[in-house]
Amino acid sequence: MNVFADWIKANGVSEVECLVPDMAGIARGKIVPAQKFVHAAQSRGLRMPESIFVQTVTGEYPEEDVTGVANGDIYLMPDASTLRRVPWVEERTACVINDCSYADGRAVEISPRHVLKRVLALYENAGWRPVVAPELEFFLVSQNTDSDYPLVPPTGRSGRPETGRPAYGVDAINEFEGLFDQLYDFSETLGLDVDTLSHEAGNGQMEVNFDHGNALDLADQVFLFKRTVRQVALRMGLYATFMAKPMQNEPGSAMHIHQNLVDSVSGRNLFADENGADTELFRWYIGGLRKYLPQAMLLFAPNVNSYRRLVPDYDAPINVHWGRDNRTVGLRVPESGQSSRRVENRLAGADANPYLAIAGSLVCGWLGIQNKVDPGEPINGSGYTRAHSLPRHLPDALEKLKAARQVREALGEDFCAAFMSVKEAEWDAYQRVVSSWEREYLLLNV
Repeated sequence: MNVFADWIKANGVSEVECLVPDMAGIARGKIVPAQKFVHAAQSRGLRMPESIFVQTVTGEYPEEDVTGVANGDIYLMPDASTLRRVPWVEERTACVINDCSYADGRAVEISPRHVLKRVLALYENAGWRPVVAPELEFFLVSQNTDSDYPLVPPTGRSGRPETGRPAYGVDAINEFEGLFDQLYDFSETLGLDVDTLSHEAGNGQMEVNFDHGNALDLADQVFLFKRTVRQVALRMGLYATFMAKPMQNEPGSAMHIHQNLVDSVSGRNLFADENGADTELFRWYIGGLRKYLPQAMLLFAPNVNSYRRLVPDYDAPINVHWGRDNRTVGLRVPESGQSSRRVENRLAGADANPYLAIAGSLVCGWLGIQNKVDPGEPINGSGYTRAHSLPRHLPDALEKLKAARQVREALGEDFCAAFMSVKEAEWDAYQRVVSSWEREYLLLNV
């Protein structure tokens, strides 16, 4: 028996969800009976069209054909290390995350999971291993079946909706005690290494921190965690949303990514020396983040809504200055000893694809090391007093990535062409929508 057959028999599983994260981080794939899955895993029997990687969030496709004109098959290759029980399905079900290949065995370069693997190989070849720890924010909101109406905060066990932004309020979390109890239970079943839970500044806004670990494993965990939170919220009659800015006059939701490099053999943190001082490698890494993150902004702010979050005074960055224990800048270095010296990239929104956000951050740091980019000195005081140097809209970010030769080469030209094509199609779809703001203020006034 192979590893899949053994696991399925031991867990009494009757069907398997075969998942593929697409460009937006949406779970695509197929559900198959368990025994057919075992056979398919041995014989490359599961296929899907390559076009799943260029489908937009509206279900459309770019006008320009950036995949093969025949829209041929790609083959699903399940990663045994990601095999897990699905706790919210009554039928005993498992899920597994798949890599993808073509018929000749070549990897599908435009797969977001492959992009992260490609970037990690750069570090592996240098004898280094990235360590990451994501912090993921999200909102709980009352169910909203009409998108013309704004979202509103949820009602907890007191029967009253949240008001007053109860940041770090323990009793505010306990308003939804049943939801979070189930969330922790489901996360444990899925093997998600969830560390702490806290109430963030927005009404109904929460944050979950993950323990630090392998970058690919943490990207898989964030991908699965998003599905889990949505499922738990629906069971409680609520929605969970990872939109970057779901409600006006409320803070946005981020995915902060703590990161450092360790020696692959010894495990020694390469960002601080024996005396606890910053190493040259650490400074070059930050220099790369400062120089290249704006060029790769499309990976951290991939949607039209993403840019609403990046405004002053809401703990969201507007530039890539760096500072020590400073939450007003794009790059924060927490107070930390030798073994835990790291940098926190605060640019990514909660709406970002975790594979692409982590890959983009690591690529920028890698380029900084290769080019020995000087980061300058950390700033003191508020980063909001400095210029807004990040792209302000999706088209700005698209133009930045188009001009970023080194970033595109590191991520893969085929991937970048496909990703930009999808985002251009989504921007075109958004531009066809007339908003309520326009009707409110322009209809009878201009």
